[in-house]
Amino acid sequence: MRFTVTDLLNKKQQKQKITMLTAYDYPFAHLVDEAGIDMILVGDSLSMVVQGNDTTLPVTMKEMIYHTKIVARSTKRAMIVADMPFMSYQIRVDKAVENAGRLIKEAGAHAVKIEGGREILQHVKAITEAEIPVVGHIGLTPQAVLRMGGYKLQGKTDEQANRIKDDALILQEAGAIAVVLEVIPSKLAKEITETLQIPTIGIGAGPYCDGQVLVIHDLLGLFEKFTPKFVKKYANIRGDILQALKQYKEEVERGEFPDKEHSF
Repeated sequence: MRFTVTDLLNKKQQKQKITMLTAYDYPFAHLVDEAGIDMILVGDSLSMVVQGNDTTLPVTMKEMIYHTKIVARSTKRAMIVADMPFMSYQIRVDKAVENAGRLIKEAGAHAVKIEGGREILQHVKAITEAEIPVVGHIGLTPQAVLRMGGYKLQGKTDEQANRIKDDALILQEAGAIAVVLEVIPSKLAKEITETLQIPTIGIGAGPYCDGQVLVIHDLLGLFEKFTPKFVKKYANIRGDILQALKQYKEEVERGEFPDKEHSF
């Protein structure tokens, strides 16, 4: 049985923590699903951890559809949430609805995630009215990295904190089913979580959110460029893979592989 919007809201009401991880391909999506994670985010973070870009900005709708389709096909239980990439919704409300619809109809997502607060109020309303579940995303919004001047803690001042709190309520009122809170103080995340009727999902927002999300490449130690403060590495698979590749290289060069056991 798929994890649904009803399950998501019930977990909030029953004070059960929600689990979410990113995935972008068959092997990882299949494993995340098998592990029983509630929600899989096909994040525009694939721009960095899969494509090797410095920001999330270059990834396209075509690429998001491609990766979301793979993840949806590879899973049976988790709710699939697809990121709306940069410039897929900012231009016009009708374009936002069209692209959200493509992620559902063509790619097989069960919900879309969209960055921003009051400035995308009409977008969230319109997408929701088209019967598409929307997950909001406020605090540090990576698509605004150029305006923000980097990946920095948000909500440090009273003015910033009040704006983020107001945006959370605005997104709820617009019909969002959940809100991702990224890189904000734990105290602020706690206030928002206690205020909202919909779940909060934190990434770098402390322990008081209704759920947590991480980029799977960070969690597994596969992304070497940088490790954010909020990431806990549960494994160092990059080191294991590198060792295996070096061993393969050496055995081929020495003529040890393939041996009799691995030949016909």
